[in-house]
Amino acid sequence: MPGVLRHDTEIGNLFIVGEENFLTALYFEHELGKLNFSLACTEGKSLPLLEEAARQLDQYLAGRRKYFTLPLKPEGTPFLQKVWHYLLSLPYGELTSYREIAFRMGNPRSYRAVALACQKNPLPIFIPCHRVVRSDGKIGGYKGGVEVKSRLIALELKNRT
Repeated sequence: MPGVLRHDTEIGNLFIVGEENFLTALYFEHELGKLNFSLACTEGKSLPLLEEAARQLDQYLAGRRKYFTLPLKPEGTPFLQKVWHYLLSLPYGELTSYREIAFRMGNPRSYRAVALACQKNPLPIFIPCHRVVRSDGKIGGYKGGVEVKSRLIALELKNRT
């Protein structure tokens, strides 16, 4: 059974989900209805990996960490996995577009599918889909909300040197 750690941060309550050896999901508080298991049954099951994930998140949000060193195991189709793997290669503080990712992955017309893959990212922040914006430079959507995405982008732009 997975463990869940509720973690209060400056961007709201986050729920980090994982097994003993890897993280599987991160939920924002407004997403709790999407959880597939009883939070009451699993919250409080302390796993060292969840505590480490919370520690690294705090460091990231304080501008002291640029990369996470956590084992991730997001579930998804091969295409989703390919997009999420690409997102992990995006440098801290650099933005790209859905269209650019589609182009770099060899299918320029798949930018909507790339946007959907970002929307389905089960590990936002850890897999940095917040670094992806629309081709016109506008923020676009985000699981945590546009305000949170804007804050994450501003944090990285401020601390990227």
